Amino acid sequence: MGNSNRVVAIGADDAGFYLKEIIKQHLASQGIEVVDYGPATADPIDYPDVAAALAKDIAAHKYERGILICGTGIGMAITANKVPGVYAAQAHDTYSAERARKSNNAQIITMGARVIGPELAKQIVDVWMASEFQGGASARKVGKIAVLEQSLTDKLPQESHNVNPERP
Repeated sequence: MGNSNRVVAIGADDAGFYLKEIIKQHLASQGIEVVDYGPATADPIDYPDVAAALAKDIAAHKYERGILICGTGIGMAITANKVPGVYAAQAHDTYSAERARKSNNAQIITMGARVIGPELAKQIVDVWMASEFQGGASARKVGKIAVLEQSLTDKLPQESHNVNPERP
């Protein structure tokens, strides 16, 4: 692992709190600095708040990598992927974690604490952290995603953050 991978942002909701704490310890034991986006306790918290804060900092290049944990990993991935420039991938096996980075250049992985156990989660994190984007044929595909995202972002009103929670 290069020096750029020595700092990782991590966040969870209440369902992912305990797994987050285990992953923090695991990364710290490898000399990796962990920046915790919360929560500090297992009290209820809405995953979109944590995922958005972490993903925005990834998009701003404050950190190169982030890990988000909720009950399934799905809500965190959906939320993080709403932030322009962020690629978040749900990974519940080591192959998906590796391909998320090597083929898709995912800066964030998401996991479900109700789906996988701590030992598998550690393995997933280790494989993902050891992986780097390979480019090649994948670079063209990831480039197309970036072009699509930019074309859609350019069409949004300046203040498009006004979301109507009542809307389906």
